[in-house]
Amino acid sequence: MSSNKNSKGKKLGAGLLMGLLALSLLGFGVEGFGSARQTVGTVGTRDITADEYARTLQNDLRALQAQFGQPITMEQARLFGLDQRALEQLIDRAVLDTEAERLGVSVGDPTVQAEIIAIPNFQGLNGTFDREAYRFALENSGLTEAEFETSIRKEIARSILQLAAIGGASAPAGLVDPLLTYQAQTRDFTVLTLNAADLETPVGQPDDAALTEYYTDNLDAYTLPAGKRLDYAWITPEMLLDTLEADEAELRAAYDARAAQYRQPERRLVERLILPDMAAAQDAVARIAAGEATFEDVVAERGLSLEDTDLGDVTREALEDAGEVVFALTEPGIAGPVETDLGPAIFRMNAILAARETPFEEARDELRGEVLMDRARRTLGDNLDLYEDLLAGGATVTQLAEETDMQAGQIDWRPDTQDGIAAYEEFRDMAASIQPGDFAEITILADGGLFAVELVEELPEAPRPLDDIRTQVVRDWQNAQIETRLMEQAQALRTEVEGGTAIDALGLDSLRFADLSRSDPVPDLPRAVLTEAFELDENALSIVSEGTRVHLVQLHAVASPDPDLDSTQQIRRALEAQVTQSYTQDLFGYFGAALRDGLPIQINQQMIDAVQQSF
Repeated sequence: MSSNKNSKGKKLGAGLLMGLLALSLLGFGVEGFGSARQTVGTVGTRDITADEYARTLQNDLRALQAQFGQPITMEQARLFGLDQRALEQLIDRAVLDTEAERLGVSVGDPTVQAEIIAIPNFQGLNGTFDREAYRFALENSGLTEAEFETSIRKEIARSILQLAAIGGASAPAGLVDPLLTYQAQTRDFTVLTLNAADLETPVGQPDDAALTEYYTDNLDAYTLPAGKRLDYAWITPEMLLDTLEADEAELRAAYDARAAQYRQPERRLVERLILPDMAAAQDAVARIAAGEATFEDVVAERGLSLEDTDLGDVTREALEDAGEVVFALTEPGIAGPVETDLGPAIFRMNAILAARETPFEEARDELRGEVLMDRARRTLGDNLDLYEDLLAGGATVTQLAEETDMQAGQIDWRPDTQDGIAAYEEFRDMAASIQPGDFAEITILADGGLFAVELVEELPEAPRPLDDIRTQVVRDWQNAQIETRLMEQAQALRTEVEGGTAIDALGLDSLRFADLSRSDPVPDLPRAVLTEAFELDENALSIVSEGTRVHLVQLHAVASPDPDLDSTQQIRRALEAQVTQSYTQDLFGYFGAALRDGLPIQINQQMIDAVQQSF
C-alpha cells in the first residue's frame, strides 16, 4: 500500500507543478502593472497581485482559444466565466499557502532544484538542464529566478497539503461492485423487426374525412408558433455591386497585393530532425541509407513523434541553409545532414509541390468581385452615420428605405423562419428580442450589410391550413397507420411466442445477439432495443416502436461478469479510478472550503476591471 501511495503522490505533485509552470510560462506578453502592491484582492494577509491575475487570466484565455481554434475577446471570455475562474484559482492558492505556512509545511532547496531540473522546458538537446534556456524562459515570462523558485516551493507545499487531505481516499467495494455488475453484465436476446413490407396489404391514401380527422387530432403538430410582423429596411454589399466599377489600375494593384496568393513558388513537404551533433546526424543518415533504420526509428530514438518534426509545406527560402540540399532532391527522400541554427539536422522530403502562378487575366473576375465587395462594405460603413441620423430624427424604417439606397420589406417572423433577411442570425436575434415601443436602430450583419427593424404587431399561434400542407399530413397519416398495424401484428406475434412458439420459428427474419453489454453497438437497430433488453426478465418479451419499424424483443439469458476475465478486471480498475477521483475531488473541495471559511477575503473589483481592459 505504501508504494502505491508514494506513486500517486509523485504523479499528483508533478501534475500540480506542471500546472504552475503553464501558469507562469504561458503568460508571455502580459504587461506588468508596475507594483506588486497593485492587488486584485487579499486573502487573510496575502495579496493577490494584478500581475498574477493577468498571467492566470491570459493562460486560461489562450487555452480557450486553442480549444476553439480562433481568437477570443475578453467579453466572450467573461461569458465563459474565465475571469471568475482565474480569480478563484488564485484565491485557492492563497488559502493553501496560508495553511501551509501555519502548519510549517515547506521543502528545502534540494527538492526545489530537483523539480526545476526535471522540467522538460529547461532541458537542452542532450536532455540535461540548460541554464540559458531556464534564464530565457523566465525572462520572457517576466519572472526572476527567485520569484519562480519561490512559486515552485509554494506549489510543492500546496501539493503536500493536498496529498494529506486526500491520501486515504479509495473507492469502497460496496459502491464499485454494483457499478461493475451494472456495467459488465451481458444479455442474450433475439430481435424480430417488422416494417411496412411485412403488412398483409399496403396502406393506401386517406379520404378527405379521415385526413381532416387526423389533422384535427394532431393540430399541435401543424400549428405555427407565435411570432411578430416586422417592417424592415436593409442593404447588403451585394445590393451595391451593380452600382460600382473597378478600373484596370485598381485591379492590377489588387493582383500585386495578393502576389502570395497568385504566385506560389515551388514548395516541399518536409520533416526535420535535430541531432545532438554532426557525428550523430551523419550516423543517422548512413543507417537510413543502409536500410538499418527508418526515419521513424531515428525520430523515436530521440524520444519524439513525427508531429514534432513536421515543418509542413515550405519554400526554399524558409529552409535557409538547408534549402539547397532539400530542393536538390528530385523525388522524396532524405537530405542532410545540415548545420542549422538549432544544431545538426537531417530532413525527409515527402512530396514536391510545383510552383503555381495564376495570370492576371485569369484572376481578373475574382479580383473584381473582391475589390467591389470591399468597396461596397466601405461604402456602407461610410453611410452608417447617415442611416443612424435619419432614425434619430424620427424616420420610420419605411421612410429610411425611401430616402436612401436601403430596401424596405415586411416579414411575418416566427422562430422557425429562416428565409430572406431571416437567414441572418443577427436579424433573427433582433426579431426575437424586439418589444412594443422599441425604437429602430441600425444593426450590422455578418457580411457587412445593415438593417433596421420595427415591430408592427404580435402574431399569435396559428394552425397551418390543411390545403397548404396536405402532402405532409398524408405522409404522417400513412406512417401512423403503418405503426398502428405493425404494433397489432407484433402483439399477435408476442401472444404466439408466449403460447410456446419459438421466436425464430415464426417464419420471419430475426437476429440473435449473445453476450452484449450495455455499451455494445446494435447495428441497424435503435438504442432503445438494447435498453429494453436490459430491462426484461429472462424469457420475457417486449415491443419497441420507432414509427414505421416495430421490434419484438425476447430476452433469453442474463450473465453476470466473470471476475477472472481481463476485460472485467479492466472495467473494475476503471471504475475504481473514477470513483476514487470523484472522492478525492470532493474531499479536497471540502478541505479548501473549510479553509476559506476561516479567512477574510477582500476583492478589488476596480483593479480586476483594469486588468481585463488591458487585454
